[in-house]
Amino acid sequence: MLYKVEGIVIKTVPYGESNTIITLYTKELGKIGVMARGAKKPKSRFTSITQLFTYGIFVFQKGRGLGTLQQGEALSSFRKIREDLVKTAYAAYLAELLDRHTSEDDLRPDLFGWIKQSLEYINHGIDPEVITFLFEMKMMKTSGIVPELTKCVSCHSAEGDFSFSIREGGFLCERCSYKDPYRIKISKGSAKLLNMFYHLDLARLGNVSLKKETKKELRMIFDAYMDEYSGVFLKSKKFLKQLDELS
Repeated sequence: MLYKVEGIVIKTVPYGESNTIITLYTKELGKIGVMARGAKKPKSRFTSITQLFTYGIFVFQKGRGLGTLQQGEALSSFRKIREDLVKTAYAAYLAELLDRHTSEDDLRPDLFGWIKQSLEYINHGIDPEVITFLFEMKMMKTSGIVPELTKCVSCHSAEGDFSFSIREGGFLCERCSYKDPYRIKISKGSAKLLNMFYHLDLARLGNVSLKKETKKELRMIFDAYMDEYSGVFLKSKKFLKQLDELS
């Protein structure tokens, strides 16, 4: 059967001497794998359309198993991401995060909108680390591992100062902080941001600017929580940490 979809390339794998297997996240079908025959040849018509992050229209033939790419039209290559190592690193992390937390044919049009919007923001110069926090929160919701970020996970109080407990899975108020001696102490500002990220529609995001200290607090929480509950190791995350250490 022939399919025509709107999608984004989130993974590429060389296959043989001249072929490439691409993983697309599509608006119509969710995540799918497609073989692009001859894509690695110098004059292939598929060379540009099969590059990582490419957003476009893809036509492929599919029966059982892997589909075969027939035609493709690139609508955006997100050129400014490709020209910047830091932007590329963050975009690669988002793509791998989406790939590892979704299964084929699991239709989620909202996730397509989120990855597309995230790449557009990074391409246009919005802080990629802020975009990453928001996208990670979305993937937590998708995976069913989102922490409690609106009130104390123990007594349900929504007032006062909070710390973050990896073990308890969310905020702990001052009265309940004894429940986790290894809780992460965070500022009121970081607590408010976590709550905002939980509720925020990415499409309504403005040009957010965060202090380096705030980013460090949020990154500590996101990394520790994802490591504990997602069960997924991402190569792109390791590279991001190396870049952060260099900076």
